Amino acid sequence: MRKQTLGEFIIENQKQFRYAEGELSRLVNAIRLAAKVVNHKVNKAGITDIIGESGDLNIQGEEQKKLDVFANETFIKTLSNREIICGIASEEEEDFISVESKTGQYQNKYVVLIDPLDGSSNIDVNVSVGTIFSIYKRLTPSGTPVKLEDFLQKGRNQVAAGYIVYGTSTMLVYSTGNGVNGFTLNPAIGTFYLSHPNISLPKEGNIYSINEGNYNHFSDGIKRYIKYCQKREGNRPHTSRYIGSLVSDFHRNMIKGGVYLYPKTQKNENGKLRLLYECNPIAFLAEQAGGKASDGKQRILDINPTQLHQRVPFFCGSKDMVETIERFMEGSGA
Repeated sequence: MRKQTLGEFIIENQKQFRYAEGELSRLVNAIRLAAKVVNHKVNKAGITDIIGESGDLNIQGEEQKKLDVFANETFIKTLSNREIICGIASEEEEDFISVESKTGQYQNKYVVLIDPLDGSSNIDVNVSVGTIFSIYKRLTPSGTPVKLEDFLQKGRNQVAAGYIVYGTSTMLVYSTGNGVNGFTLNPAIGTFYLSHPNISLPKEGNIYSINEGNYNHFSDGIKRYIKYCQKREGNRPHTSRYIGSLVSDFHRNMIKGGVYLYPKTQKNENGKLRLLYECNPIAFLAEQAGGKASDGKQRILDINPTQLHQRVPFFCGSKDMVETIERFMEGSGA
């Protein structure tokens, strides 16, 4: 049976989207194009001069990889040149970028927030990396330049979100609020095909993903949860699997059932992951697939952002597992 292409899927399902004027479809298509360009470059890492540090620091004070810079420039250029967005914010940029149309107006209604290359510290050792994107309708009036408030929206306001994982195969996974679907790239012809329709995150799983090297810096609640996962009882001990790339870890857990944890530590009092570029889009996908995402106390999608690069603790995956973590954290000061 012939598999449906991403382009065909977008056209067929466009009417399900509550703002169906075609712009969102064009926006997803632009992300698809940029993803193919980045995928081509990722697959050449090691045989071209694209791995290693660029020599610059990003806004987080982190060493930028050459592929970080390439992916950031590719997505910004591709999305800005197609008359489909009025603004873009990137994890690699200090401030948002207001995108003016060729007519000198700001008529487009969408803003995009993006982590161009998640897990880029893994690229030099040939481990899976990814791209995460989030789409909102602007709040400010059409025809005017975008403002910070257009980007500082609660995650529940997202109209679409997704990620691309560059692994043994390249997949684009996204949702417009009507479930989650995954598309695998056929590199021979450059086309994404529907390979994972209606992804459902198992309610319970047996994988927990956390950097246990930080164990001594975790709160008592998180330490107790790790010990609970390791205890032989019922369907435990759980299996520990941690790649260090949010996209890769979440993708595996969404397919197999599991939970991803990045709690606050003594070093990172607010956690390490960025609310707008990483947590909100992944949380949106998790909920659309039947899972849950929390900062340990409240729903991720209900957090009111105050800064573009705001960080939060993050627990995401199978619903029962996230709720178990929340119970362990109650009263622990976590």
